[in-house]
Amino acid sequence: MTNVFSKKDFIATKWFTLEKLIQFVTGVFIVPQIFSTLGTIDIGKLKFVESVLGLLTPLFFLGLSAICIREIVFNPKRSEQILATAFYLRLASWIAIFIGIVIYFYSTENSPLNSLYLIIAVSYFFKLTDVFEYYLLAKKWTKIIFISKISSLIIIVSLQYYGVKNNLNVNYFAKLIALDFLIQGVIYYFILKYKKQFLFKQWRFSWPLGKSLLKMSFPLIVSSALIMFYISIDELFLKHFLGDHANGIFATVQFLVIALSWNIGFSIINALYPSLAESYKDDSILYARKLKKLFKIMCFLGVLIGILYTLFGSAILNAYFSESYAEAKSPLLIFCWAPLIIFIGMIYEKHLINTNQLQKNVYRFIIGCTFNVVLCYLLIPIWQVSGAAIAVLISHFITNIGYIFLDPKSRKELVSLF
Repeated sequence: MTNVFSKKDFIATKWFTLEKLIQFVTGVFIVPQIFSTLGTIDIGKLKFVESVLGLLTPLFFLGLSAICIREIVFNPKRSEQILATAFYLRLASWIAIFIGIVIYFYSTENSPLNSLYLIIAVSYFFKLTDVFEYYLLAKKWTKIIFISKISSLIIIVSLQYYGVKNNLNVNYFAKLIALDFLIQGVIYYFILKYKKQFLFKQWRFSWPLGKSLLKMSFPLIVSSALIMFYISIDELFLKHFLGDHANGIFATVQFLVIALSWNIGFSIINALYPSLAESYKDDSILYARKLKKLFKIMCFLGVLIGILYTLFGSAILNAYFSESYAEAKSPLLIFCWAPLIIFIGMIYEKHLINTNQLQKNVYRFIIGCTFNVVLCYLLIPIWQVSGAAIAVLISHFITNIGYIFLDPKSRKELVSLF
């Protein structure tokens, strides 16, 4: 990696990867205990609520992450104004959405899921502080992100262990999601204040910049909405056809493949994105070399994840989860190959951001969503959770690989780059 990427790029990736590996180890230790304590039904309820509110995350985040990182890399002197404007845009969006959620709950019949909805909605308020990550990523100061996330992780895992030992309910574990975001934000704030990077009292909203950021991020908002719908389709169909137990089983598969494995690749790509943006701006030949190198790394990692769960997936479920999760074995064997496909799509998306072709992100996810809906409707009643895994895998292939071959310009661009 170092023959193409700089030492600073490598260090940034090292901190991100180390963070995910520590999360992997702690996740293996505590999460199966949480799943076993709550059972498939309560886990299914929590994941269903997260999926429903996840449909609103494009409005919570406004697609600003990659755009702000790119703009800070391209215009470093405007960093503080970019972050302040992004923060206030997201704050206004959160307030509007939260008021809408509260009004909805007060005007409808009381549901046992209402408290979970409100807790998870509040967690998005604390998530506002991840605008600091935009700056830290653009500057490649990933060590600070590492310190923040690992410090929070130690506290949260301790509280999760306390909850497991005392058999606390699902609301307790949902509150820890909000607390996790709060702790991370507080640590970011005090570190950046100590390093005197910003004068937070002077943060002001810029209308012209706000309009410009929203205009640039609009395709990402649309594509993010499609992605969240894409991700939630399976939970919605499983809930409709099979109930909370099936969602609990599928949540186990997602935890093993996404939370423990997929996120490692995601962190590597995000850590290296500022380097890609710099090269795209200054050196097209080096940019092509970096893309090729990143592609090889992510394909290797994707194959490794697939082989790991193919060989040891059943043993992992037997060793760490209760018998009620045994049904996850077959869908895990299918879904474990999704990261290989997704990593290719993630790299392609970064290229689209650099080349201002984000409308293609919208097109490919519209196609992917359509296929996922049809496949879920056809396959879940027949093969249940395994049917959901098959539907997701096929739709991922169409979205992340099939579209590239369908779009002549993208195909020519990537062939010339590689």
